[in-house]
Amino acid sequence: MARKPKDITVLHGHRVVSGQELRATFVEHDDTEENPVRLRRRILHGVVLVLLVGLIISAIIVALAIINGQIKIPTAERSRSAVSACPATTFDYTPNDKVSLNVYNATNRPGLARSVADEFLARKFAVAVVDNTQSGYRGVAAVVSGAAGQSAAFSVQRNLPKSDYFQDGRSDGSVDVILTGEFKELTAPDLVDQTPGQLSCPRESRRIVDSSKWPVIPKAG
Repeated sequence: MARKPKDITVLHGHRVVSGQELRATFVEHDDTEENPVRLRRRILHGVVLVLLVGLIISAIIVALAIINGQIKIPTAERSRSAVSACPATTFDYTPNDKVSLNVYNATNRPGLARSVADEFLARKFAVAVVDNTQSGYRGVAAVVSGAAGQSAAFSVQRNLPKSDYFQDGRSDGSVDVILTGEFKELTAPDLVDQTPGQLSCPRESRRIVDSSKWPVIPKAG
């Protein structure tokens, strides 16, 4: 007697679901446009995608603004409290003939250094170097010396109104005068105040937090 063929849809008394039936079941349950769970999932995915695209675009815009200098990131130097760089010492007026002076022209006005140097010579200052230079400083004039030349720089400033004092690392007592765009004239000799006083540093806060405001200090010949 022939054996009855085995039913492959039944395994150990349980019906086996075919792949076709399984796909049909999930399609009917999940892929229906009216399924609220799937609809909410699609909306959530769309919102996340829009947010990611927005973040990427924002990051690109900020990066370009930083590169172009439109946005400046504060540095540790800028954020710390300003420490006074201007000497607080009260100086006596040093006699003009005791001051060794170098005069530099940082403007496009030809002959300015020579004419101002001649005026200082007429006041008995000891003028050594007269030359042209370039400077990032913007103002009337920069008066530059080392610590040993601060008293002499004070006397120079009394002859050069609205100038700004800067200190560099030189060890001698020489003083540099860097004439810039806003310079007009020296104080009249008979109006020079020779009473004791302090050096003038009107741009002190700017040159502490922004090194680009420092002048280009020329080397004395």
